[in-house]
Amino acid sequence: MKRDVLLDTGPLVAFLNRRDAYCDWASQQWRQIAPPLLTCEAVISEACFLLGETKGRGDAVVQLLERGVIRIPFHIEDHIQSVKKLLVKYQSVPISLADACLVRMSELHSSSHVLTLDSDFNVYRKHGRQIIPTIMPDRDK
Repeated sequence: MKRDVLLDTGPLVAFLNRRDAYCDWASQQWRQIAPPLLTCEAVISEACFLLGETKGRGDAVVQLLERGVIRIPFHIEDHIQSVKKLLVKYQSVPISLADACLVRMSELHSSSHVLTLDSDFNVYRKHGRQIIPTIMPDRDK
């Protein structure tokens, strides 16, 4: 089982929404990960917003937090300068606040992988130059 997984919005939404094109892929990944998955409040906010139109799915996100399946160990105010630098550096990609927080989290959790659907994580770098290990679908298939 994989450990030290940082959770992005896409796989969280896909896992909770059976209509999502990546639902099967996300569910398969979740079965291979030992909880808790680590994330930030920006990811939780995005997921709740995106799932808001799907009855009860925003509540499902909160339930995952309550059960300890997802944890939020990241406090943006403790890392605001680093996050700000990432937002400026990758503004042309563009980078979201959630992505900037996950990049910073990948620096703090050196053995982590980011579970994502976002190919921008192939562009982002931790500590300025290091590739961020990801778990994402192979889109060539």
